[in-house]
Amino acid sequence: MPPITEIEDLKRIYKRRVPKMFYDYAESGSWTEQTFRENSSDFDQIRLRQRIARDMDGRTTAGKMVGQDVSMPVALAPVGLTGMQSADGEIKAARAAERFGVPYTLSTMSICSIEDVAEHTQKPFWFQVYTLKDDDFMKRLFARAKAAGCTSLVITVDLQIMGQRHKDIKNGLSAPPKLTAKSIANMATKVPWGLEMLGTKRRFFGNIVGHAKGVTDPGSLSSWTAEAFDPSLNWERIKEFRSWWDGPVILKGILDADDAKEAINVGADAIVVSNHGGRQLDGALSSIRMLPTIMDAVGDKIEVHLDSGIRSGQDVLKALAMGATGTMIGRAYVYGLGARGQQGVTDALEVIQKELSTSMGLCGERDVANLSRDNLLIPKGFQGDWE
Repeated sequence: MPPITEIEDLKRIYKRRVPKMFYDYAESGSWTEQTFRENSSDFDQIRLRQRIARDMDGRTTAGKMVGQDVSMPVALAPVGLTGMQSADGEIKAARAAERFGVPYTLSTMSICSIEDVAEHTQKPFWFQVYTLKDDDFMKRLFARAKAAGCTSLVITVDLQIMGQRHKDIKNGLSAPPKLTAKSIANMATKVPWGLEMLGTKRRFFGNIVGHAKGVTDPGSLSSWTAEAFDPSLNWERIKEFRSWWDGPVILKGILDADDAKEAINVGADAIVVSNHGGRQLDGALSSIRMLPTIMDAVGDKIEVHLDSGIRSGQDVLKALAMGATGTMIGRAYVYGLGARGQQGVTDALEVIQKELSTSMGLCGERDVANLSRDNLLIPKGFQGDWE
């Protein structure tokens, strides 16, 4: 295998190895995919300020995220269906994150259950929940996460209604996936992937099947999924969810300064500036373009992370220099997972950390905590002049 020098190397292998249905699930956005594309392309508009003749010996990318020591300010974001990208994928990703020293966030819509991941890891991980209608299921989910030792709860707040993703509809990607002659034929060409999937017992949504009322098997999952999400979600409801958890709470899906302020009011410990990877409101601004406005609004009153569009260590540097205290990666690690399993997730983290450390040094910084807007050249009007 050729050396892995960038995230794009993993993406190419991933595309060859994983069925189209699951590749498209990760590598797509809603509607025209404008926001999906701009999440990454807007990073390209920001330039780095090169500095020389500074002592760059002993550089460190280490930091903290929600009070947790991390080898770099990068967490693995919650991604649904990860266990279909690679057999037992959530366990593999969690192990890679644990050994690398960064947080792993397990999705409610994971294939491996909370208990499965806890059993196969040594350190606590974060757990992500949606804002669902069923209080009984939600409270039991919180209790299961607490029993498994999860340290932080990530509440996804931008999925009241589902953005339309054309590729998923055309591929029959749903919960559970609808297999067609075309998708089965494609899966048959992915022999290593198929053999791994045949060798695992984990093929369904482990946090839901057998736990949600009326969901006793994969066949009964579809109707539950269609009714579970709460379109009437409001800030009082989010405040109620926060009261059910006695540890740190992170609100993921903040893309507006006023919403960032409300997150402080309901007692969140951190927010994630995110547009769900461009999978919800197409035409919304990219996360990195919205970050300065949100930072100006909340300052140091709440910890701010950034998600959506990060594909390199330089992207991480730019987000941190613009004020974020941490970042999340989703697709970047999924590419690695689909390409090479646990080792591929480690590859992705190594690529990002090396790029971050090298770029820091060339910008004249030894400590990731010292990054600031002084390290960047931001084009005039980057935030936009919107009416």
